[in-house]
Amino acid sequence: MAQLRIAMAQVNPTVGDLDGNCRIVLDHARRAAEAGAHLAVFPELVVTGYPVEDLALRNSFVSASIKATHALAAALAEEGLGELPVAVGFLSRRTGVGERFGQPAGSPQNAFALLYRGRVEVTSAKHHLPNYGVFDEFRNFVPGETLPVVRLHGVDLAFAVCEDLWQGGGPVAAARAARVGALITINASPYERDKDNVRLELCQRRAREIGATVGYVNMCGGQDELIFDGDSLIVDAEGELVARAPKFEENLFVTDLALPEAGAVEGPEGPVDGVTVVRHTLSTDPVPAYAPQPPVLTPRPDPASDVGEVYRALVVGVRDYAVKNGFASAIIALSGGIDSALTATIAVDALGGDRVYGLLLPSKYSSDHSVADAEELAKRQGIRARTVEIAPVVAAFEAAVHLDGLAAENLQARVRGTLLMGLSNQEGHLVLATGNKSELAAGYSTLYGDSVGGYAPIKDCWKTLVWELARWRNAEAERAGEVPPIPENSISKPPSAELRPGQLDTDSLPDYTVLDALLDAYIGTDKGLRELTIAGYEPELVQRVIRMVDRAEYKRRQYPPGPKISSRNLSRDRRLPITNRWTPQG
Repeated sequence: MAQLRIAMAQVNPTVGDLDGNCRIVLDHARRAAEAGAHLAVFPELVVTGYPVEDLALRNSFVSASIKATHALAAALAEEGLGELPVAVGFLSRRTGVGERFGQPAGSPQNAFALLYRGRVEVTSAKHHLPNYGVFDEFRNFVPGETLPVVRLHGVDLAFAVCEDLWQGGGPVAAARAARVGALITINASPYERDKDNVRLELCQRRAREIGATVGYVNMCGGQDELIFDGDSLIVDAEGELVARAPKFEENLFVTDLALPEAGAVEGPEGPVDGVTVVRHTLSTDPVPAYAPQPPVLTPRPDPASDVGEVYRALVVGVRDYAVKNGFASAIIALSGGIDSALTATIAVDALGGDRVYGLLLPSKYSSDHSVADAEELAKRQGIRARTVEIAPVVAAFEAAVHLDGLAAENLQARVRGTLLMGLSNQEGHLVLATGNKSELAAGYSTLYGDSVGGYAPIKDCWKTLVWELARWRNAEAERAGEVPPIPENSISKPPSAELRPGQLDTDSLPDYTVLDALLDAYIGTDKGLRELTIAGYEPELVQRVIRMVDRAEYKRRQYPPGPKISSRNLSRDRRLPITNRWTPQG
């Protein structure tokens, strides 16, 4: 067996910031070299950030990525790091082949590069292009057809990109046929609830299938609606977990591996399942024997209680959306209810209380406890709060145009939205919308009212999860000997928009426990009327909920982005026509 020390860098790049992303690689490569690593590995498309979406279709952006990657290789050598092979993901283009019908013009590729001695020594491209959920890679890339196998210090290492590990055959089959000592995958795999065990089980299955160690390095941080949680890991050829990085934070974790020495070059004469093995040699002699370091094995919380991980994902989403888009502060309408209370708490944990502004906007229907609860929340968390009575503003509108019923109720929400956006324009705050997934699904929100904002932290959280998150955050504070950030009354009182006297959400919606389960079945699994009725829901309730969901598609199209934490959010995961007369029967 030969020894090899691998440094895996789970880092947080920003889409389009090629210079900044390359500085991140330089910094972590330097730290890897100082740790005695023989190889440093970075995530998928680390040079450009991920996902690049239709930036991939701009020739100037592809050219800039290629230029930056070559410049990065030279910069590593200039910094004295040229002898350390550095694996990165970058945006490239296929060369030597003409355009093909049905593929993106310019032949952009989601590519891998191995940088060594000042040069881009090895390149290849992602073979399997995901085209489901949030992924549109068939639209943006053309597939690669090779698997690079690099001999480094006497060990044969194969390199693949993200989906190439998730799909059987292709690069996986080629790696098995090439009899490699390890398969290293570079990834940008977004966070979802319950996903990290799926990743571990995948790596274990592939390791046993290939008969080799599998290294999996993942991105971390937020990019628009996606949250990358890291969770980089290594499993041995038997599928045993060797090392695992922490979640939701940048980390360079270094692991010593004992891998089989490469023998004479063996392997397939031609393509294996559409993929050709291309061999490269950097060094043939194993490194002298040394004392290995203990591996990093970050413990994982009980998977049955993952609410804390969801909360951390939401905090990362708010922090990176604000920071990467240049917002120094955020502003939130504080109603005293649970949604605004949780949103404000997430914002404070992401940005700090001194950078979060609260706006209390009571109407003539607002209860005393709502104002008191909002004031108490601001006091507990150090939020800079101010109060603006909206009754005179509403009255001015009503004097100009007579409105009654729902239109009059919605006017209050729209006045609040106008004031929030006005202060955002005046003072430069990021407006955080406070709507939850249950409301968005059922259309229980007001366009240009409570739907205004630049980012929506709990957009992908059912109302029942909102309560769970609030209770979890308060319990964490109590465990730390701190005052719970959210007043108990905000959690325990019946939810209400307070748009008319005595109004409750249950006047218009079923109990949230029932509603959320039904919505999750309809939206999350596409069950229709018949299937939902068989599952035990009342037919009349099912029909009513389906109508509410389908009628509200136009509202959801106009809602701000927000962090995805479920397997199917109400944005890119679920794309339905606004004009739609189809009633799902199931």
